[in-house]
Amino acid sequence: MINLENISFTYKNKLALDNVNVHINEGEAIAIIGPNGSGKSTFLKLLNAIIFPSEGKYTFNELEINEKHLKDNKNLKLFHKRLGFVFQNSDTQLFCSTVFEEIAFGLIQMELPIEEVNERVNDCLMLLNIEKLKEEHPYNLSGGEKKRVAIASVLAMNPDVITLDEPMNGIDPKGKSFLKDLLAVLNKSGKTIICATHDFEYIDGIFKRAIVFSEEHKIIRDNTYENIIKDKEFLRQYNII
Repeated sequence: MINLENISFTYKNKLALDNVNVHINEGEAIAIIGPNGSGKSTFLKLLNAIIFPSEGKYTFNELEINEKHLKDNKNLKLFHKRLGFVFQNSDTQLFCSTVFEEIAFGLIQMELPIEEVNERVNDCLMLLNIEKLKEEHPYNLSGGEKKRVAIASVLAMNPDVITLDEPMNGIDPKGKSFLKDLLAVLNKSGKTIICATHDFEYIDGIFKRAIVFSEEHKIIRDNTYENIIKDKEFLRQYNII
C-alpha cells in the first residue's frame, strides 16, 4: 500500500529524514518510535503529502505521490479521502465555528450529499462520545475533547489509512484508555494505523510492528512491536526511555 524508497528530507539545510526505506501493507498497525527530534513527525507529514521528499520516491497504492500528481484537484481529493492525519496539536487542525461544522468540513469539500454529510457527522459524534459538544466552539473545549473532535473529523472521511502524531498527548488516563480501545477497533475493522508515540503504557496491545528512528533521522530498527518494546537496553541506548 505504502512504499518509501531512499527518502530524504532537508529543511533549511537541516537533514530531517535520511535515506528512509519503508513498506507498509494494508491493515497493519504500526508504532513509530524514537527520541524527540528524530523525524517521527516529519515522516508522518511526508506520508500525508504536507511536505514532499528532497530525494527518493513515495508511492501510495502504486501511484507516485509528488507535487505534480497532487496539483490535479481530483487526485488531491482522492488522496486525502484515503489517508487521514490527526495532528499532535489539535489547535492546528480545528478552525470551524462549531464541532458539527468541524467534522462536516472535509465531507463538504468532497461534495457529498448533505444527507450523507449529516449521517456521517452524527455517526462520528456517537463513536467519539461527543454528541453533547456538537454546537460548541472547538476553542472552548478541553485538550481531550479537542483531540476527539480532530479524530472524528478524520474518521468522517472514512480513510483507509489513519496516521496519528502523539495522540495521547494532553489526554487524561480515561481518555487514553478510550483512544486505545478505539484504535484497536479501527484496526480490526481493516484500517491501517500508523502512530508516532512515546506513551507505551497506553498503547500496549494495539501495534504489531514498530519502526524506530534515531537521533540521526534514520530508521535503525523495524521489527515486531513486542520485540522492540521488551528490548530495554536498546531503548535506553537510543534515548527512547
